Amino acid sequence: MGATLVLTVGMVGIFTALFVSLAAIGVFTNETRGVSKSLAVVEAFTTAPKSMQDELQPSFNDRVLVPLLNRFVGLGKKLTPADHGERIRHKLDVAGNPPGWTVDRVTSLKFVGFAGALGLSLVACLLLGVGSGPTIAVCVLAALIGYLAPNMYLYQIGYDRTAKLRRALPDALDLLTISVEAGLGFDAALSQVARNTQGPLADEFARVLQEMQIGLGRSKALRALGERTSLPEIRGFVSSMVQADAFGIPIGQVLRVQASEIRVKRRQRAEEQAQKVPVKILLPLVFCILPCLFLIVLGPAVISIIGVFSSGAM
Repeated sequence: MGATLVLTVGMVGIFTALFVSLAAIGVFTNETRGVSKSLAVVEAFTTAPKSMQDELQPSFNDRVLVPLLNRFVGLGKKLTPADHGERIRHKLDVAGNPPGWTVDRVTSLKFVGFAGALGLSLVACLLLGVGSGPTIAVCVLAALIGYLAPNMYLYQIGYDRTAKLRRALPDALDLLTISVEAGLGFDAALSQVARNTQGPLADEFARVLQEMQIGLGRSKALRALGERTSLPEIRGFVSSMVQADAFGIPIGQVLRVQASEIRVKRRQRAEEQAQKVPVKILLPLVFCILPCLFLIVLGPAVISIIGVFSSGAM
């Protein structure tokens, strides 16, 4: 009985020792494998291309700000009219569709601007101890400015881009006319202008070519160009090209007329701006230049007169 008990205890001890040994070996092996995998992942991440690293490790803007703004899209749509999306889309087209700016992004920014400006103005008025009437007026004005801030930003970008389009259009039309008269087709001449020029007009011509390459007709692509801009000169050019394509009028002749008209309009616009200079300079002249001139010219005389009367009185 005692020998059997000792044998049983010995067998259990042997199996326990084997189990503990195998478990320890497995733990250490798994730990070594885990460390090796972690080192391999770190090495692969450090040697990966920049684009892959950006995709694997998004920025704070992509991780926090973008999801936060997306949560406010529904609230922003409740504060905007029904046709708000179409108007914002047109403003984005006029502004050249800035990277990261979409209709939903603008809608959420309008709500964030409204709420943020309202909260900041309310806190500022409470800290400064402003009365209830002025506090309400300041909060309403600040909330309105915050709500309209994205629209004003898009308007400014669109205005600057339209000015660049207006300046680049005469030279681009001259190059387009020369290319067509040299024997190139309209599409090839448009591609030549898009390659040899820079700026928003070259981007628009390149987009027209891309739309024609994916199957959109020339007339529809040109009409889309006119709808994406608010510049009357480009819309007139688009209308002339569409009519020439529809009625079979020689494109070179139409381009020559369009280039001449654009040159005349640019000269007239320069003369108009020159005639506005006297009116614009009137306020700085009256309130800034003339007072300084009077101080310089009459100041010594006034000081002398004051000195003479002071000595005479004594």
